[in-house]
Amino acid sequence: MDKVLLVIHLLIAAALVGVVLLQRSEGGGLGMGGGGGGFMTGRGTANLLTRTTAALAAAFFLTSIGLTLLARQNAKPLSPLDILQKQGSPASAPVTPGAPPIPSAATPATVPAPAPTPAPAPEKGKEPAAPKK
Repeated sequence: MDKVLLVIHLLIAAALVGVVLLQRSEGGGLGMGGGGGGFMTGRGTANLLTRTTAALAAAFFLTSIGLTLLARQNAKPLSPLDILQKQGSPASAPVTPGAPPIPSAATPATVPAPAPTPAPAPEKGKEPAAPKK
């Protein structure tokens, strides 16, 4: 259902762009002017294009709202925090003053320190180099 509505939405968007581009420019905002004769002239055509634009705009908004509702209906929690909020986890419970903090699994005290690496043994028959002064 959502794919069908998405295709309809895209067709309406393309038709809306086309109808808006067919309308005659009244302000000449880019200095181009409205030009004289064209195949779409007259007051009736302007009225038709205006009504078509309004109808396509309304259909565009309705399909946008429909797609939003479908996406919201099919949505799944995106993060573990969303899941915890729905379950009412103890992490969201209020902390009483004076109570010791509950350690979590990622506290530095529970992470073991890396073992030191031993220094390489000197080769037989060679003396270690003396430090330079």
